[in-house]
Amino acid sequence: MRLAPLAMPAAGEAGPHPSYSISHAAICWHMKLDRFIRIAIAALILLVLVIAIAALLFVTESALNVWDRLVEGPQALLYGYVTVMAALIFAAVWLVWRLVVRRKVPDAKHRAPEKLTRDDIKQRLREAEASGVDVSAAQAELQELAVRQQAGAIHLCFFGEVSTGKSSLIKALIPAAEVCVDVVAGSTTDIQHYRWRDDLGHQILLTDVPGTGGHEEGFDEVALQEAQRAHVVLFVCDGDLTRDEVRSVQHLLTLGKPIVMVMNKSDRFDVDEQAALIQRLLEHLDSLGGTVERDRIVAVSAGGELEVIERRQDGSEDVVRRQRPADIGVLVVAINRLLHETIDSIDEQRDRAVFRLAADKLADAEAEYRLQRSEQIIRSSTRKAVVGALAAVSPGTDVLIQGYIGTAMTQELCKLYGATPRDLDIEEFLNLSQSRVGRALPLSLAVAGNGLKAFPGIGTVAGGLVHAVAYGLIFDALGRSLVLTLSRHGKLVPGIAAKEFEEGISEHIEAGVRRVAKMALEQKTGAS
Repeated sequence: MRLAPLAMPAAGEAGPHPSYSISHAAICWHMKLDRFIRIAIAALILLVLVIAIAALLFVTESALNVWDRLVEGPQALLYGYVTVMAALIFAAVWLVWRLVVRRKVPDAKHRAPEKLTRDDIKQRLREAEASGVDVSAAQAELQELAVRQQAGAIHLCFFGEVSTGKSSLIKALIPAAEVCVDVVAGSTTDIQHYRWRDDLGHQILLTDVPGTGGHEEGFDEVALQEAQRAHVVLFVCDGDLTRDEVRSVQHLLTLGKPIVMVMNKSDRFDVDEQAALIQRLLEHLDSLGGTVERDRIVAVSAGGELEVIERRQDGSEDVVRRQRPADIGVLVVAINRLLHETIDSIDEQRDRAVFRLAADKLADAEAEYRLQRSEQIIRSSTRKAVVGALAAVSPGTDVLIQGYIGTAMTQELCKLYGATPRDLDIEEFLNLSQSRVGRALPLSLAVAGNGLKAFPGIGTVAGGLVHAVAYGLIFDALGRSLVLTLSRHGKLVPGIAAKEFEEGISEHIEAGVRRVAKMALEQKTGAS
């Protein structure tokens, strides 16, 4: 395979700083070498032209002779020969297409959600654990699922934004439960389970989760994950859906969760207003592609305390708190009907959602592992680039060294992210990056010089060390840009990767100067 080197100046070549000048002899040597190369290329072109003309004449004469003999011979021989030739041409075109033409891979966001099974997720966990990925979070989800399966209870999760009355609804369903209900929004700060039985005698756990849309970081994710673990989600709102609520409903529908839409605090609206709001909820669900039945959208009132002003006989007034009666009968009917209709499939739907949750946590762990491992690969390649620049003993040898290191780093990072690019893709990416390097080199040299001077006792440093740091900075930037491309697209697209390298090179160089300068100094000190 032909390497595509990153064309950078050799150690000791000219940089923008006046203290790093090239001698007159080196300039003359490069001019002579350039003239010799151009003459050699011209001679090679002429030689190829002569060979091509001779080959064309030979092939033409041979083809005409073969055709004349085929025409004069039996028809079966002619047709058989033409068929074989056509098959060979088709096979050659097909192989060239597979090798050269880039196949389009659909983006992850356009792929249909995969349907995971228990065997699928366990196989992925084994493979990830063997690679060194921390799979404890994903395994914990499967263990929790096993515990719930063994217990056999049905989990109903009350989900919604803060202050929509989730805890009050649970209190209305189970008056004896010690549910924390406060007038201050967000009284639920942890996941709570309460036992209840429906009309058919099913053992049910009502789950109260922290309200979404609050100020506490991480509560939204906690609530969504618990809703994913539940059999049924009771989505509580107190009117038309907000934008965040629409997104949450869409996420739950994507997971295939059975949903009951519960519009709480309905006593604030008259009958016509309630009907209009329920119709609006139906429109939201239709626009999201949901298949929630009309009887699974209910308007209820959790009751609660109400402040009332009482006038005494002496004319004075007192503010007293009275209990408002709850109106949740339609909610109980909706829950019973849903469980009766879906009891055979409800466990399977819950299991699929938990497998998806475990897969998401595994994907997060894999992403973290890839970031850590890519950092090791980039550091190793950067160190090799610095060493190669310091060890280069003649002009041109450092270019070969850096080309080999660049190819190896690209292959390792692509393998880490599950990308399988062709050798031509890697070569194209490095060739495209090569033109960007020339424009970034002055910046790299300047930053390298300043970075080295930041270390006590260095003072004015040799040009070779500055160039070595510049090499390292460019390799560091190249690797980080490639990781960004692979994490976004899941594949190596040479044009996009080279563009992102160009756009982010200044930022990466500034961020990595002290790290790479320290690396070069350690190598220089160790060598001396």
